[in-house]
Amino acid sequence: MKKLIIATTVGLAITLVTGCAQHSVVRYGDATAVETTDINFGSTDLQKVAGEMTDSLLLSPVVGTLTQNKRPILFVERLKNKTSEHIDTESITDSISTKLLRSGKFRFVDMVRVEAAREQIKFQQDSGMVDTNKAVQFGKQVGAEYMLYGNLSSIVKSNKDKSDVYYKFTLRLMDLESGLVEWADETEIRKTKVKASVGW
Repeated sequence: MKKLIIATTVGLAITLVTGCAQHSVVRYGDATAVETTDINFGSTDLQKVAGEMTDSLLLSPVVGTLTQNKRPILFVERLKNKTSEHIDTESITDSISTKLLRSGKFRFVDMVRVEAAREQIKFQQDSGMVDTNKAVQFGKQVGAEYMLYGNLSSIVKSNKDKSDVYYKFTLRLMDLESGLVEWADETEIRKTKVKASVGW
């Protein structure tokens, strides 16, 4: 009888624990809400640097002149991550490119996809499966006139009570023909974490 009671009790306890473990709630959040999980580079920082730098570029008098009568063609070099963190710099690049393209002032060539494009054109030319009169020809693509490139760097300081991280994001626009840098700007972020005192 005691064994039956013990077995029943253990079974009930396992059922309750399993039921609690499997119960979770998923909610949608605001993608633009300030994210303060820790002091590492996060979604709010990505949105801040991409938004500020894009606005700065679009409002620049030099860029106003460049885009007055045409839509210059850019390519964006993947940003260099000079921090000690693993940061998805491609996401920053994508956000900047998307905002610039939406402005209607620029056109882009995607250097990341050049090899895939080459393979597709080669397939159209050599496979015998595509009507040669409708196949895309080699040597017809348009080259970029300007290159957008930049760096993300950080300085981290910490002691037993406080951690501080400073990020600097720099972006430049280069004229590929002349090699001249036509525009440059930078934005900064500082984040601090203080250890909570016991008893507060």
